[in-house]
Amino acid sequence: MLDSHQHFWKVERGDYGWLTPQLGSIYRDFLPGDLIREMKRVGIARTILVQAAETEAETDFLLEIAANADFVAGVVGWIDMEADDFTARLARYRQNPKFIGLRPMLQGLADDAYILRPKVINSLKAVAESGLPFDILTFTRHLPHVTAALKQVPNLEAVVDHISKPDIANGVLDPWRAYIEEVAGFPNVYCKVSGMVTEATSDWALGDFQPYVDHVARCFGPERLMFGSDWPVCTMAASYAEVANLARTLLSSHFGPNELRLIFEENAARFYGV
Repeated sequence: MLDSHQHFWKVERGDYGWLTPQLGSIYRDFLPGDLIREMKRVGIARTILVQAAETEAETDFLLEIAANADFVAGVVGWIDMEADDFTARLARYRQNPKFIGLRPMLQGLADDAYILRPKVINSLKAVAESGLPFDILTFTRHLPHVTAALKQVPNLEAVVDHISKPDIANGVLDPWRAYIEEVAGFPNVYCKVSGMVTEATSDWALGDFQPYVDHVARCFGPERLMFGSDWPVCTMAASYAEVANLARTLLSSHFGPNELRLIFEENAARFYGV
């Protein structure tokens, strides 16, 4: 299996603005040695390593890890999408075969419509032309802006991270459902079944997630879904094994073994070109 979404970080690097002592158990270093045993227990052979800081220095740090950790299939990194020399920076990173995707941290930006800024749209067009996958990290409120951007850059190969973080804790489905359906209308947009446990209550139960997974299963189908653990963020609410088993159980009510193989390995491998 291929985990389409996990992180590593080293706290002393100092560029993780969101990572504070208040987050408790995840306010420490997480590196390859911490994950290997968890992967083996679940039967996952490879991972996609995703950025967690808005710096190119962190992207370089992750690429160095990927060069030395065989199980890391590639890195989804960060580049300043408003930089005047964005295209040149993109071309430089594209020379590294382990650089397989790009992600701005849209969910944490002050401007919910950041993705619609003219410089960002131009950068998105350059990303689309290069064929590089693009990760969409959003809350529900960002999705209308994402849809508007996709209309301007319809050939962008993109994936919605964490089913766009709906308010699972309070069981809120709308307007998330309509927004997700609209985004799914773009045939080259995928969705990661990931990041759900940290959006639920601390005493979550399987049924809390069912209507959300049911909806993305209907909207995206087995060819455009991919499993991601969001480790180690997920450990605030569940173990690595619990997250994998949760996704497998929920998706098994919709799909058979061949389709689950797509979701748990082949879709992410094809999307990221690994």
